[in-house]
This record gives sequence, structure tokens and C-alpha cells, in this order.
Amino acid sequence: MNDLAGKHIVLGLTGGIACYKAAELCRALVKEGATVQVVMTEAAAQFTTAVTMQALSNRAVYTSQWDAREANNMAHINLSREADAILIAPCSADFMAKLLHGRADELLSLMCLARPRESVPLLIAPAMNREMWAHPATQRNLAQLRSDGATVLDVGSGDQACGETGDGRMLEPHELLQDVIAFFQPKVLAGQQVLVTGGPTYEAIDPVRGITNLSSGKMGFAIARAAQEAGAEVTLVAGPVALATPRGVRRVDVKSASDMLAASVEYAQAATIFIAAAAVADWRPTAAADQKIKKDDSGRPPTLGFVENADILATLAQSVRAQSGALFCVGFAAESHDLLAHATAKRIRKGVPLLVGNIGPATFGQDDNALLLVDAAGATEIPRNSKLALARLLVADIARRVAH
Repeated sequence: MNDLAGKHIVLGLTGGIACYKAAELCRALVKEGATVQVVMTEAAAQFTTAVTMQALSNRAVYTSQWDAREANNMAHINLSREADAILIAPCSADFMAKLLHGRADELLSLMCLARPRESVPLLIAPAMNREMWAHPATQRNLAQLRSDGATVLDVGSGDQACGETGDGRMLEPHELLQDVIAFFQPKVLAGQQVLVTGGPTYEAIDPVRGITNLSSGKMGFAIARAAQEAGAEVTLVAGPVALATPRGVRRVDVKSASDMLAASVEYAQAATIFIAAAAVADWRPTAAADQKIKKDDSGRPPTLGFVENADILATLAQSVRAQSGALFCVGFAAESHDLLAHATAKRIRKGVPLLVGNIGPATFGQDDNALLLVDAAGATEIPRNSKLALARLLVADIARRVAH
């Protein structure tokens, strides 16, 4: 799946040490299916070369407004009209000030000023020293650029080339790539507050043993990413998994089913959509031992008692907010057999408008999946695909249901 297939990106480089990251960013954009046209300022050429960027983009790099390759000598017009977006990465404090005031004394700033603003968006990835970033002038410029319609991406925090530490670093190439991909996704959930649960739970037997399941959390994390890409504010309540948090998503780590219930109830108070994708343990030991349970040489295992965990999905689906229509609840069913029958019965039992079924052994730990969407009208199959692709289809389906 190439998320940027068919997109043409003008990648602008301004002066800054973060130009070394632009090389990897260019490579990543091309790998994701985009065509990339690099335009460099004179200052950017002090930090990387046009030869490097040409090799990575497979296109000749533009550095001058007087480039004789353009028959009409209007590279600033021609290049901007071909673009689906202009991405300035890195964008220096000086170049942001230039954009703000409409100065256009070289090719890249000329192109930004001449672009058709309705059809060629401008994305800015700032990169500078922490003091430059925090300066009131820079912050005023950022606010005005946003007001003028530019999309200003976040900055990172950490060690800087000058030896100082703080905010102002350009985001890493993989982070910028995710932001660019998200920018082009339809904003079908704009204004929505989405709560997602993902991953397994862990129910302690003693300090070193517990009961869990094979859920990797990949589907829940993919749904959280897809919802954020669709314009929602997303909170992800995650069981014990070692997955990277999707860009722009607030993550709340929990361990047991009781922990997940408490967090879900808390964050559901502000949510408009709840997607229960976690594989929650139905049972937990009656009481976890304070110390490791030792073998006693009898050959008999210890006797364990169990109590049923509270049902997170049913709890929220039966809440005042869900019953009033303020919270749209979506459940998941991971089954081993008879998926349609079990998923249909579970949807009715839980009292939710939509239940998503899958075969657990065929999806746990995998990067792909197949889904069955079950509602009051019947069932719809979504064929096997990557979990992110499925998550985007599911989010689009949920958006249509919420809208109606």
C-alpha cells in the first residue's frame, strides 16, 4: 500500500543542519509512492548538495529563479502549478519570516507566494535553535502563518547541533512522513472525540505470573491512527503492548481489565465515539498472591478461583451518554469459529449499533486482517487487507453512521 501514490510533492529545503534529515525524508516520500521535486535555497546548499537530492528524488533539483531549463523562465509558476503540496522541511526562522511578509527574492519563496492557495497547500516543518523557537517574534510568525492558511507541523525536542537541549528540532523523517500522509486523508471525523481501546489485558496470578492473550494491539493502534488522520481528537487506552504511539494520539497505558474499565469510563465522558478493539480478559483470579506461588512437590497445581471482569463495552453502551445518543459505541468480537452467529448475538447482547468481527487466531499478531461488520440490517464483509487499510475503511464507515 503506497499512501502517497499519485501525489506530487515539492520539497523545499532552507538553511539549517536539519537538511541532513531532508535526504531521508525525500527517500521516504518516494518510497511511499510520491513524486518529489526538490527546490533548495542558497543557504540549504551549504548543508547538503543538489547532487544528493537529485539522486534520491530522481529529478533535477532547482536552486535558482533564473533556471534556463524552463522555456518561459518561470520556474516559480511552473513548479507550483504541478504540485499537490509544497512541503518546506527544514523551514528556518528566517524563511518563516520571509513567508509571513510575502518576500520573494529567490525561487522557493517566489514559488510559495505564487502558488494557487486553494489547490496547493503549504506545509511547514520548522527547524531551529530552542531560543529562536521560543522567541516571541517566531511564535507570532507561526500564529500568523497558520492564520494565513499554512499547515505548521510540530517540532521535536532533544539535543540540538549547537549543543543545547530543548524544543525546535525538526521532526524525524518517519514522523514527517506520517504527518504528510495524514494531511491527505479525508477529514471525515473532524470535530469528533474518539476513544479507542487496544491490545490485551493482563490479569496477575502472582508477582511473576499472569493470564493474558495473543492480541498484539495492532488493530486498535491502527484504528487510533486512522481516526486521528480523519481529523478526530483521539485517546487510546492501551493494554500491555510494545507498539509506538500513533502520531497525534493521546495514549493511556493500562494493565488489567479493571484498569482499562476505569480509564475508559473516565475518558468516555468527553468522547463522542467509542471503539472497543481491545481483547479484554473475561475472567481474573479471585486474588493475586503477594509472593510467587511455589511448587510443593505434590505434583498438583495450585487451586485458582476466578471472578468475572466487568464488561467494558456493555458498561459504556448502557451509559447515559450512549443511551442519549451522545456516544456512538462500536464493539469487536474475536472468535475462533461461527463468526457471524457469535458476532450477531454479541451485538444484540451488548446493545451496540455496530459490531466488528474477526477470527482471532487468524489475526492476532498479524499485520493484516479481514473484518465482518454486523449491524441491525445484517453483515458486510471487508476482505483481508493491511490493518491500517481496514482501519481507514472502518473509520469511514463509522463516520457515515455518525453523520446520519
